[in-house]
Amino acid sequence: MNFSLTEDQLAVRDLARKLAREVLAPRARELDRRHEYPSGALGELAGLGLLGVNVPEEYGGAAAGAVAYAAAIMEIAEACASTSVVTAVTNMVAEQIVAFGTEEQKRRFVPLLTSGEAVAGAFALSEPHCGSDAAALTTTARREGGAFILDGEKQWITSGDHAGVLLVWARTGGPGAKGISCFIVEGGAKGMTPGRPEHKMGLSASSTVPLVFENCAVPADRLLGELGGGFRIAMSALDGGRIGIGAQAVGVMRACLAAGARYAKERRAFGKPIAEQEAIRWKLADMATELAAAEALVFAAAWLKEQGRPFTREASMAKLFASEAANRATKEAVQIHGGYGYFDEFSVERLFRDARVETLYEGTSEVQRIVIARHVLQ
Repeated sequence: MNFSLTEDQLAVRDLARKLAREVLAPRARELDRRHEYPSGALGELAGLGLLGVNVPEEYGGAAAGAVAYAAAIMEIAEACASTSVVTAVTNMVAEQIVAFGTEEQKRRFVPLLTSGEAVAGAFALSEPHCGSDAAALTTTARREGGAFILDGEKQWITSGDHAGVLLVWARTGGPGAKGISCFIVEGGAKGMTPGRPEHKMGLSASSTVPLVFENCAVPADRLLGELGGGFRIAMSALDGGRIGIGAQAVGVMRACLAAGARYAKERRAFGKPIAEQEAIRWKLADMATELAAAEALVFAAAWLKEQGRPFTREASMAKLFASEAANRATKEAVQIHGGYGYFDEFSVERLFRDARVETLYEGTSEVQRIVIARHVLQ
C-alpha cells in the first residue's frame, strides 16, 4: 500500500498551499467579519487551475485527478473554510457538466468555470421543504417550444447570487426521482431572482441565498443529460461533493491542531506552559489521531473515484467521520484557548463556527449513516 502523493499531486497541493498561506490565510478573518465574498481569491485560484482540478485540460482544467483535488481543498480550507466551499462547489459543477454534458455544453460552460470568468458555479438542488429528501422537490420545468420554463424556489444555494453557471434541478415528469431533470442555467437569467444572503453561523464569507424561478425560460439545449435523468446526476455530484466536504473538514482540523499546539506552548499557567499539562496533551493527541484517520478516509475515497471504482460508501464514511471529528477538534481547540478561544481575535472561534455545517450539508450525518448501512446490508 502506497500512501504517498505522486509528484503531480504534490505539485497541485503545493500550489494550493502557497496561495492558501500567502493570500487566503491573511484575509480570512476580515472576510469573515465583513461577510465579504472571496471574488478576488477565486480569480487567483482559477489562474492556478484550482477551479477545475479534476477537469480535462481541453476544457481548461488541470486534469490532476480526485486525489489532487482533495489535497488542494484541504490546504484551502486550512486557511479559509469559506473559500474552500466556494471552490469545492465550482469544481463539482464543472465535473458534472464534463460527466453528463454534450460536447457543445462542455466547451461552452466548463471553461467559464475553470477560468474564473463565471466567478463560481452553483448547485441548486435543495428547496425550502426538502433538503435530504431531494426526490420530493417541487420546482417544475415545462416544455414550451424550444425552451423549458422553470418555476419554483431553491434554498441554501452556495454562490447563488454570484455564480455565472448554475445547475438547477426541476420536475419534468411525475412524482419521485424518475421525474426530475437537471438544467444548466446562466447567472443573471431572466426569471431567476436570488434572495437576500442568509446570515449564517459560520462560513460567513461564502454567500448562501434562496433562488426564485418565475417563468424562467431555459433553452432546451441546456438540459443536462437525459430528460428524467436528473436525480442520477445529483447523486453522482453528491458522492464527489462528500469527498470535498471531508477534505474541507480535514483542513479545519489541521488549522485547529496547529492553533491548539501553538497556543499551548505559548500560554503559561501555574508556572509552566499549559502544553506540559496532561489534560492539554491528551486533547492534542486525540485531535492528531482523528486528523490522521480523517485524512486517510478522504484520500481513500478520492483514490477510488480516480480509479473509476465505486466509492459511494467510502465517500459517505469519509464525510461522516471527518465532519464529526472536525466538530470535536474545534471544540477542543476552543477549550485549550480557554476564555480567549471565545473571541474572534483567535482563529479557533471562526473555525468552531465554520465546522458546524460540515455535518449538515452535502447530506447530514444521519443520511451518511443511512448510505453506509445500506451498503453494509447489501
